[in-house]
Amino acid sequence: MSDDTKQTQQVKAKRTAKNSVFLDLFQDKKNLLKLYKTLHPEDIDATEDTLDIVTIDNVLTDNLYNDLGIMTGNNRLLLLLEAQSSWTVNILIRILLYLAQSYLEYFERTSQSLYKSKKVRMPKPELYVIYTGSKGSKPDTMSLSQEFFDGAEIDIEVKAKVIYESDKDNIINEYIVFCKVFNEQIKKHGMTKQAVTETIRICKDRNILKQYLSSKEVEVVTIMMSLFDDEQIMRTYAKDIKRETLMEKAMLMLQKGKINIDEVNEYFPELPESDIKELEAEIMQMV
Repeated sequence: MSDDTKQTQQVKAKRTAKNSVFLDLFQDKKNLLKLYKTLHPEDIDATEDTLDIVTIDNVLTDNLYNDLGIMTGNNRLLLLLEAQSSWTVNILIRILLYLAQSYLEYFERTSQSLYKSKKVRMPKPELYVIYTGSKGSKPDTMSLSQEFFDGAEIDIEVKAKVIYESDKDNIINEYIVFCKVFNEQIKKHGMTKQAVTETIRICKDRNILKQYLSSKEVEVVTIMMSLFDDEQIMRTYAKDIKRETLMEKAMLMLQKGKINIDEVNEYFPELPESDIKELEAEIMQMV
């Protein structure tokens, strides 16, 4: 094998490892169609051939990100961005940038000029965030004006529907459950290969993404282990897991009456004020 061939294979392997389970899962047109049908069950004419993945290169970073764009045959553009287990309103900015770049490439691909008098054709956008953490008091819809400008009327608006875990049997919910099982196994085994293999075993036993995990188990292990190879991602992920654990402990103590909301900061000083307010809102909903 020549040095050039080896180098090409290494680059290809690295690129594959930098993919995410989210993106890899929906590269398969069968799964992509299931995802679309979950969002639009009324579209009985949709087929694998009417769906295309919109790939955006070099928009934000070269690091791991989980943004998926889908163009449908009926001229609908869906953008799904996985927020993972860490809630952040900054994802609205990512959506705005991703959407703008998607439209720019669409106009180029369809040979439409923005500098002519003729009005261009453009697909209708649908924006979604898949959140794999607990819903709590988080909103069903995120809005740029609400989150960044206190609800003021602004000249550009971005609204995204947020999808949480539910009792519905669909591929999006299976993916969310898969992520939650992974988080649980990291808490139990640390950021190790055992956490990855246990996640796959448990999900297969529970019929969660079973066909995908059974057919691509080696690739999934590689993808998930690549999370641990990036120190920055590892630190961020570990921080998210620690925060979730503290939130769970604080909520349990609040529910049992061992502490009140004013004492959370004393017992859990690592939790920021925003998390304490979230706990307070959840407790108020239970009353």
